[in-house]
Amino acid sequence: MRARIVLLAGEGRANRAIAGQLSVSRPTVILWRGRFATDGVKGLLKDAPRPGRRKKISAERVQQVVEATLHTTPPGETHWSVRTMAKARGLSRMTVQRIWKQHRLQPHRLENFTFSNDPRFVEKVRDVVGLYLNPPEHALVLSVDEKSQIQALDRTQPLLPLRPGIPARQTHDYKRHGTTTLFAALSMLDGKVIGECMPRHRGKEFVRFLKTIDAQTPADLDLHLIVDNYSTHKSPQVKRWLARHKRFHLHFIPTSSSWLNMVERWFGQITQKRIRRGTFKSVPQLIEAITEYLRIHNSNPKPLVWTKDADMILAKIARCKGALGTPH
Repeated sequence: MRARIVLLAGEGRANRAIAGQLSVSRPTVILWRGRFATDGVKGLLKDAPRPGRRKKISAERVQQVVEATLHTTPPGETHWSVRTMAKARGLSRMTVQRIWKQHRLQPHRLENFTFSNDPRFVEKVRDVVGLYLNPPEHALVLSVDEKSQIQALDRTQPLLPLRPGIPARQTHDYKRHGTTTLFAALSMLDGKVIGECMPRHRGKEFVRFLKTIDAQTPADLDLHLIVDNYSTHKSPQVKRWLARHKRFHLHFIPTSSSWLNMVERWFGQITQKRIRRGTFKSVPQLIEAITEYLRIHNSNPKPLVWTKDADMILAKIARCKGALGTPH
């Protein structure tokens, strides 16, 4: 339509005649003739910038909403919602939502964190991360831990299968048939996992698992085991066994730092892929499922690769503590 206005004007037609022929108003014809005279063809391709609607909320009121969200809570509650903030400030909920989005505020969200109070935190971080990034020669690095109290849960009704538009569904209630503990050692070299299920996780069982590791790894290699600070790993029975087997070296992660133990990531995988949605009528059936998962995993293992060095980790922790004002 804009191009036709310009072409008809080029033929010498009057504005009123052009408007009548194209069924538009005379001011429209004048507008686009003027745009073409000023900007040429580019002036016809897009509209001119418009100022938009004037802001109804002042900058002061926006700042008040932001400050209230950050530094106050509604009476009797732990955090603001869109509606409670809108009611408290006399605004619409959409206005509050736009302000929160603009300032990246999400008071409904809550994430967990913890800082280790281990006095040897820095030393242990450097030790464990050093094993991940620069493993010793003629040695294997194994990430070792136990996944305890794995329950053999039998749902009260059969699982409803997946259908188009409907996810698989299972009952919320279940029957307990006992528990087992999975001892696992993740090889940082190739991603294979040495695993064994036992009824309990005491020092006695840990020694038994160390014997399994000893039997399933090359005898000419030193073994560096990354473990947590659970008392099982430090029992007198374990210490006596380690004293007789010099190729075993235990490296303890700092307290409250399970994220440093890579086998925890593998525990997350087996929980998500095999245990959480499984139905088990007995502990032996649960152990059979875990054993099958181990066999399939080890037939095509994929190593988990640690990428952050110790300096990057310590710098990030320092920034977090600074933001929270934590003195330790």
